[in-house]
Amino acid sequence: MNMIKTFILMGALTFLLMALGGAIGGQMGIVIALVFSIVMNGFSYWFSDSIVLKMYRAKEVDADTAPDLYWTVHELAEAAQLPMPKVYIIDNPTPNAFATGRNPKHAAVAVNSGLMRLLDKRELRGVIAHELSHVRHYDILIGSVAGTVAGAISSIAFMGRWALIFGGFGRDDDGEGLGALLLIILAPILAMILQMSISRRREYAADLGAAKLTKDPGALASGLRKLAYGNEVMPMHSGPATAHMFIVNPLSGKSLMNLFSTHPPVEERIRRLEDMEHNGIPA
Repeated sequence: MNMIKTFILMGALTFLLMALGGAIGGQMGIVIALVFSIVMNGFSYWFSDSIVLKMYRAKEVDADTAPDLYWTVHELAEAAQLPMPKVYIIDNPTPNAFATGRNPKHAAVAVNSGLMRLLDKRELRGVIAHELSHVRHYDILIGSVAGTVAGAISSIAFMGRWALIFGGFGRDDDGEGLGALLLIILAPILAMILQMSISRRREYAADLGAAKLTKDPGALASGLRKLAYGNEVMPMHSGPATAHMFIVNPLSGKSLMNLFSTHPPVEERIRRLEDMEHNGIPA
C-alpha cells in the first residue's frame, strides 16, 4: 500500500511538471519540460552516488580497515539476499548514515565516524538493516527521481518568472495568463511538499523493513533515539539537496514546519518500532 501511494505521489509530481511546462509554453512547453526532466534524471541515475560520496569525502573500507562495520553489512546483505554493497566511512562526528547507488548491484552504505562511536553492535545492525531496506526497495532511485523532478519544476518555474518579466507568455487571455502566473508561484512549493511526502513514506517503510530483517525492532528504535539526540546537539553541515538520504534529518532547523521535513518525526518512528516490539512485526 505504501508503494502504491508513493507511485501516486510520483505521478502527481510528473503531472505538475507537465502542467507547468504547458502553462509556460503550451504543447511545446510540455515536451521541453519532459525532455529536461529525462536528461536530469539520466544524470542523477548514473552519477548521483559518486557525487554525494565525494561531496562528503567518504572513504571506502573493507574487512581489514573496519571489521565491525563491514561484517555487519555483509551479514545483513546476505540475509536480505542482496549483493554486497560497497562500505564507506565519513570522517564526521555527527552520528548519521545513508545508502546510495542506482540499484542493488551498484549500491553503497556510508556511515559517519560519529555513529560508529555512539552505537553498540545491536543498534548498528538496526541502522544498517534500515539502509539495506532502502537498497532492497529501490528507495535510492525513487528518491533521486523525485528530487530531480522537483528540481526540474523549480528550475522551469524560475525560467517562467523571467519570461513573465521580459514580456509574458504571449497570451491574450488575461485569465489564462493569471493562471500561469499562479502555477509558476505555487508549483515549486507543491513539488517540495510532494517530494517530502515521498521521502517520509519511504522512511517508515525502511524502518519496517529493518524490523523484519533483524527481527529486533527495538534495536533500531534505540539507535534512532541516540542518533536524534546526537544530531540535535551536533548538527551536521549538510545541504538540503542530500538531507533526505540520511537515516535522521541532519539539518538543525527544528522550527521548520513538519510539512516540509524530509523525515517523519523521530518520536513517531520510535513509537511504531516499539509497538512492533511489543505487539509483533506486521507481515
